[in-house]
Order: sequence, then C-alpha cells, then structure tokens
Amino acid sequence: MKGEGHTALFSNSDGIIAIEGPVKLQIMELLKESSRSFDEIVKYTGKAKSTISVHLSDLKQHNLLEERIDPNDRRKKTYVMCSQYAACSQKPVVEHYHETLKRFTNTFDTEIDILTTFFHAVQSGFEAQGINHRPIMETIGQDIGIRLAENFNSTYLEGLFEEVADYWDMHKLGCLSVLSYDPLAIKIDDCFVCKGAPDIGQNLCSFSEGLLQGIIYRKLNMQCNIVEVECHGNGYDHCLFVMQ
Repeated sequence: MKGEGHTALFSNSDGIIAIEGPVKLQIMELLKESSRSFDEIVKYTGKAKSTISVHLSDLKQHNLLEERIDPNDRRKKTYVMCSQYAACSQKPVVEHYHETLKRFTNTFDTEIDILTTFFHAVQSGFEAQGINHRPIMETIGQDIGIRLAENFNSTYLEGLFEEVADYWDMHKLGCLSVLSYDPLAIKIDDCFVCKGAPDIGQNLCSFSEGLLQGIIYRKLNMQCNIVEVECHGNGYDHCLFVMQ
C-alpha cells in the first residue's frame, strides 16, 4: 500500500473504493494497525493539520474510516479503519503467469496437480494485470484457516502443528515441518501455492500466511503475524514462514 504512484483498493459496505495519493495511503497504512488520534496521524505523515483534516474528511465521506470520541479525553478525536484493504496496483509481473499457462499444454498426473495449476493461473493472472492481490488472498486464507481449524483437536502449539503437518501431507498441500517453536518457524516443501513458480523476485504465498494465522487464531486464541521470508518466487526450493 505504500509508495507514490499506486492505487489501493479497499472494500466496505458500499463495495470497492479506489484510493490514490501518498498522504491518504499513509493514513490508511497507519490505521491498518490500530486506531489513532488526530495528532498521531499528523506526526506520522509530517503534513500540516489543515491538510490532514481535508484527507480525513474525504476518507470519512467514502466510509473508509470512522471518527470517534477519545474515551480518555472527550475533547479529542480518534480515527479507526472501517474498511478492508483488498489490493493495490503494481508493475505487471507476467513471467509467472506465462509459465503457468504453458503447463496446460501437458497432461496432468493427478487431480491435485491440475487444481493447483488452476490456482496458480488465477493468482498470477492478477499479477500479470498489475494487481497486487496479496492482501485479499491473506484475508481469504485467514477465513479458510479458521474453518479448517475445526479439523484439529490440539490447543497447544506443538500438538497443533503435528496435526497440521499430517493434514498438509494427507491432502498433498506440501510437506510441512516446524523448524522452531520459539520463535515459530515453519518450512513447507512442495508448497501447493508456489511449487514450480519461476524466480520473479517476490514471495507468493500470502494465502498460506493467512491459512496459518487463521488456524492459530481459532485453536490457540492468538492473534499473530505469520510472514513468508523464503519462497519459490524468490528463488528458493521451499517456503519458510516465521511468526513476527
């Protein structure tokens, strides 16, 4: 979402709203983490109070954020994001898409192979059109992960990921192993999201980040940030996720 020259897409009760401009994107980036006071937003952006007031008013008008009274000081206002960050524009990445399309000229050995390739084509197709889909894919992954967690019984980290590893193996989602529990580091070989992807200089598995976050949240009641640090899309032969 950061950076000039980008358009960010947010979803709310009205549908998809496109936002441009570095200051508005700075404000939404800050509010994505938590609610903030007017003074905090001014300090973060480094802009004049009058400028921030105009941008906040515009964002409120589009139902992207809400203005609330500070419970600790009724003279002050706080702002909270009431929309979902969905996607943003990026420079089109076509290599992954073209490589994926080539696979459809061959015969697939298993059903999981063709379904995985369809998944790759959809993801990389967005990137080829200049759409960074990773935020919404992470959100979808979280929602699925919360539902998927109903298949597991353990309510402690080690036991939970023993079950998760078995589930990944059973359904041919990849070979999942935990390298460390403190901090949590998860390696996935043969990852269904990115296996066979070319080195395009970026990580591809935001969907898997969301899956793991959703499972942990549902079974351990723990909000966490799982970040992929190594991926086929960055030239590795595996995926590595760490908890931050």
